[in-house]
Order: sequence, then C-alpha cells, then structure tokens
Amino acid sequence: MRMFTRSVAAIAALSLLAAACGGDDTAGDPLAQSEPAGDETDDTDDDVEGEEEGAEDEPGELGDDAVGVDEESADLLGAGATFITPLMLEWIRDNEPGINVNYQSIGSGGGIAQFLEETVDFGSSERYLTDEEVADAEEIRGCEAIHIPDAFGAVVPAYNDPDLDAALEAAGQDAIVLDADTIAGIYLTEITSWDDPAIAELNPDVELPSTALIPVHRSDGSGTTYIFTTYLDDENEQWAEEIGNGSEVDWPAGTIGGNGNEGVAAETQQQPGAVGYLSIAYAIENDIPMAAVLNADGNAIHPSVESVAEGPQTILDDIPEDFRYDILGVGGEGFPIVGTHWILAWECGYEDATADALKDFLRWAVTDGDDLAEDLLYSPVGGDFEGRVLDEIERINSAE
Repeated sequence: MRMFTRSVAAIAALSLLAAACGGDDTAGDPLAQSEPAGDETDDTDDDVEGEEEGAEDEPGELGDDAVGVDEESADLLGAGATFITPLMLEWIRDNEPGINVNYQSIGSGGGIAQFLEETVDFGSSERYLTDEEVADAEEIRGCEAIHIPDAFGAVVPAYNDPDLDAALEAAGQDAIVLDADTIAGIYLTEITSWDDPAIAELNPDVELPSTALIPVHRSDGSGTTYIFTTYLDDENEQWAEEIGNGSEVDWPAGTIGGNGNEGVAAETQQQPGAVGYLSIAYAIENDIPMAAVLNADGNAIHPSVESVAEGPQTILDDIPEDFRYDILGVGGEGFPIVGTHWILAWECGYEDATADALKDFLRWAVTDGDDLAEDLLYSPVGGDFEGRVLDEIERINSAE
C-alpha cells in the first residue's frame, strides 16, 4: 500500500512538471486522457483502415507532444513510445549530468520511423527492430543500430464499469480476474459481457453484471500493442491464427481505436463497458480499474513493481547479445503481460558532443534512475544485466 500511494503521488506530480517543461497545451499532461477522436467503432474490417488514417500522428511524423526543453536548446532529440513518457519526463527533469532532452511522445511506430530516417538522435520503443529493419539500418548509416534496454513495464487490461466495481466489492474481491483466453475472447468480440461463462469460471464468488463490453485498442503504431499482442499470440491459438502480433494489427470489427496510451485511456473512461490495454502508469493516473491476470502457473497476479520485475528475472540468462527478445511464459508471482523498453541508438555517425550527451544521459538513467522508475511502477534494469546494458551504451559511436 505504501508503494502504491507513493506511486500515485509521483504520477500526479507529472502534470505540474509537464506544464513547466512542455511547449504547448498538448504536452501539459502526457498521462491524462485526451479528447477521443470520435466514435471509431468498426462496423466492417475495412473500417480499420480508415481509423488508422485518422490517427493524430502518423508513423514517421513528429507530433506536438514534446516533453523537456525546446528543440532549439536541446542537447538530444528523441522520439517514440508513449509507454515510457511518464518515466522519461522524470529522467529528463532530474538527470544529474544536466543533459537537455527534447522527447517527442508519438508512439513506437513513429519513433522507429524517425530513428531510421535519422531525424532524431535516438528512438524509443517497446518493440525491437525486425531483421529487415536491422538490415535497413546498417545500409542507412553504415553501422549497426543498438538496442539499449532501460526499463521493464506492464501492459494492463483496464476497464470502465461501476456495476462490476460494485459486484467485486460485494464479493470482497480486489480485482476482476482474467486470463489470456478471456482477454483474447474480449478482443475477438466473442466474449461480449462480463457474465460470460468463461469469465464467471475465473470469478466464481462474483455476481457479474451483463454489461456489454467494448474493446479499445491503439490506433497508431505502438510498442504497447506489440507487448499485448505478443502475449496473446503466445498464449491463445485462435489469436495466433487470426490476429498475430505486431505494433499494428488488423483488429476485429466492433472494436474502438485510441491514439497513444492517452487516447486509449480517454476512450476507456468515456465508454461504459470499455476494456482497454494500457501502460500501468496511465491506468493509475486516470483512476481506471485494472484486472488481475492468470500467469503461466495459474496465479492471479495484480501488476506491481515486484510482479513486473519477476518476468525479466526469469529470462536474464537467455537474453541474446543483440538484446532483441520477448518476455513470455511468466510464472511464479510474476505479472504475465510485461515487456522491455529500448532506446535505439547508432554505433556511428554522431558528433562527439551528441554521442557523449546520449551516453551520459543513458548511464545515469540506468544506474541512478532506479527509484524514479519504481515510483512509477516500472521495473529498472539491475544486477549483472545492468552491467551488460552499460557495456552496450559504450558502443554508441564506437565504430567511428
């Protein structure tokens, strides 16, 4: 409870910090819900295409959601994941080397595109580069793209239903319990209400309401989507066959899209019966209830710093040299929907001052930014893995 209270206080403070650091009203609170783009419920598969075109920031375009200093005065310019924005904002403010960073919170798809187009100093994503993108990067720059893990985080199923909250309270149960099959069923639009037998079996003591469920997903290229769909792709055979995984997928008809974690939070709060997937910080900031999820050992786990850290610990010995990996099959007391955030950097081509600034900022974030990460319910890198990450940071500009 102490950790949760401290986390909420730290997240709430971000709105004041963003107002001081950001350059416009959009950046005023990167966690708070934004206005939804309108009713984006898909009636046909073709409607997914139109919804993607309506996103506020198309992949490859820098948006207005900048945090940190103005671009003109920045030592570093980065772009990418909204997933990491709460922590990135704190790191930008508090970093002891005093590096001035302008960070464009536009989604992992945009961050990867901007990185490969060399319009930013670093990219930011919860999806690692594909083999094709790795090859493209080497051709573009003449050296390798480097993946630098800097934090781990949970993607949580969150919902909006006062009737369900009341039913859980009456049963003395802290959270609705879901598993991979029921989450997949909701997003495949085959489970359409809370009182579906599959959900009832997981929550036998709860008198579940018959609220119609509305699945909410990301409409932009998203590392959060990559973590979420990779988990379902690994756990549910029907999902693997019909949807698959990626930072963008073809969502079934009858689902709603929101741009960024902010947009999913907004749609979830404003649509009774909505179920969305979010970085945990956005669920807490917007006071959206979160589900507990059964892990590989059948334990119902609520997301926390400790449960998020459990997953990465189980795979540390198997992480490859290029740091491209997924976290799957989490058991024990680990929350099962968890992923890595990577900074994407170059092995060559920076001016010395830019390379030094990027290395200084990342060294500090990895070694001294741990408390800030935990306050926001991210799990920091640590132990022997921290040493490997620090060695990877030293590769920046090393091929010059």
